[in-house]
Amino acid sequence: MGKCLEIAINNNYNHIVLPTERSPRAMLSYSLTQQFFLLKHYNLIENDFIQKIQNAIALLNLEIENIKTEANNIAHSILNKTAVIYSEANFEGVAIRLRQQLNENAKVLCWHHALPEMNHNELVGWAGGNEEKAVIVLRNETDYSRTQTRMNIQKSVIEKYTSTYIECYSKGNSNIERALYFILLGDWVSVYLSELRNVDNIEVKVIDFLKSELAKDN
Repeated sequence: MGKCLEIAINNNYNHIVLPTERSPRAMLSYSLTQQFFLLKHYNLIENDFIQKIQNAIALLNLEIENIKTEANNIAHSILNKTAVIYSEANFEGVAIRLRQQLNENAKVLCWHHALPEMNHNELVGWAGGNEEKAVIVLRNETDYSRTQTRMNIQKSVIEKYTSTYIECYSKGNSNIERALYFILLGDWVSVYLSELRNVDNIEVKVIDFLKSELAKDN
């Protein structure tokens, strides 16, 4: 039993226990769905998220083979390179998810940034860019029009320094569908890259070591 669960039980706090068979990053579908229901419980959102999640499931089941093919192609393109992930600010959470999956599953360093903020500083830094960098841009047809213009302009700038510039477009009729589409695509990229690098995509011994060392102070 974890400390948080122990506190919840001892104090009779409301809590939800998720399956523990796999790592937390592999259980996102469980934790994310429960968070939606919690938000609805406190009347912060409407019930329409249920249908949107169901639509997302249908979309991903329909697109899974295309997603895996695209993910495999991306993994090959970024192999032995440092991935740089960009998205619109509203989808930065998805970019963070991809960065973290590449970190933990593929055991590689990478970074992310969101537009328009990225255009105010990091774009200048691309003067020091090179072919060792691989750019992945997560795009939606519904992104703010000015941000889409920024993405088109920055492409012309960044491609002067690296030929690996990958634009991924989401599918779906809602932000939930589009976000889950990107999440599944990114997860598969990280799995395929781990296979190309011949590393264990489940193992996180260094985090276990960190936790064990921190526990010594308690």
